[in-house]
Amino acid sequence: MKAIRNITILFNILMLAALGALILWYHKTEPGLAPTVSYSDAELAVYKKTWDSIREEVFQNREMTLRLLTLFWGAVVLLGNLLIFLVYRFQVKPVREMESFAAEISKGNLDVALPIHRGNLFGNFTESFDRMRGALKASKERELAAEKAKQEMVAELSHDLKTPVATIRATCEVLDLKFRTEIEKCENDLTRLKSAASKASNRADSTEAEDIASKELYLETLRNNLEKVGFIYNKTDIINELVGGVFRATLDDMEEIKIEPVENPSSIIEGYFRGLKDYGNIILENHIPECLLYFDRIRMEQVIDNIVGNSCKYAGTDIHVSFAEIEGNYIKITIRDAGPGVPESELPLLTEKYHRGTNAAGKQGYGLGMYLVNHYMEHQGGGMEYYNDGGFVVELALKKV
Repeated sequence: MKAIRNITILFNILMLAALGALILWYHKTEPGLAPTVSYSDAELAVYKKTWDSIREEVFQNREMTLRLLTLFWGAVVLLGNLLIFLVYRFQVKPVREMESFAAEISKGNLDVALPIHRGNLFGNFTESFDRMRGALKASKERELAAEKAKQEMVAELSHDLKTPVATIRATCEVLDLKFRTEIEKCENDLTRLKSAASKASNRADSTEAEDIASKELYLETLRNNLEKVGFIYNKTDIINELVGGVFRATLDDMEEIKIEPVENPSSIIEGYFRGLKDYGNIILENHIPECLLYFDRIRMEQVIDNIVGNSCKYAGTDIHVSFAEIEGNYIKITIRDAGPGVPESELPLLTEKYHRGTNAAGKQGYGLGMYLVNHYMEHQGGGMEYYNDGGFVVELALKKV
């Protein structure tokens, strides 16, 4: 563009110089009488008489020549500028457009289209270049879709791992308590056997010795099992940290977790609660009305698991669950514990991503449970409310078919 501008300026300067030269020539070549030093008076009189007769015609021809030269100059200026414009319009401008187009492509902007001028030198090339842009855009869209699907899958798997890991932890805690109780009982029995044998004769008979050896072997087995249970329990902490890191990173990058609510029988909901008996004592106060509900099975199971898991973690009391039909063609699920509840100042923040309350110190978690519950319920066409009322209460609404 700068080169075309410079050429245009130079051309017009040269043409103005030519016009100036033409005007200068016109004024310097004005016709007149030649010096008369060599003519006699009679000859000079004849010369003047002849000049007067042709003077008007000479000046007319001179004016006509000037007009023709001026018209020719104007035509050259006009045609020259027109030629420069046409060269720019059909040869230079497409190159400039391609330069701008290439700059946008280098920035990753594949939505900008390249104008195609079939009449210029680069017509076929620009068309091929624009087809390449379309192919790149389609490829990028496929790549983004694949990346999003991968992120969704990783997020789903990461979150789904929380349930079996929590079950393993709960089982380890039960086994730990059972083994410790059994070890204590076995140690007491072994102490009693050794004391009885010592008091009897300071020498144990074969039966008593076998009993003592058997108890010692059993005690050793219990201690080994307790150690293994502790090892498994500690590994669940590591798994939780690793899964939490992956889930947090994936959830930050992904736009939305896939949720597909479909028609399901309401009885499935009761089954979800009955399957969480390892968390604690879950009391179903009534049965859910028989109907069809809209929900995503995997997401709904995660919703219930998160709510019940939080109640067990922070309240540690019995959990009461009740079902009711409400106006607007919905089923309401009320989940209630008898714990201290959530501080009123923290209630509005409960569904914020990564928020953990003041009572979360020393407890496993990522601050995502209630955020996901709210997210899942909204995208299933339902909703969630929560409040304190003699404990923490969560109400879920599922839409009926």
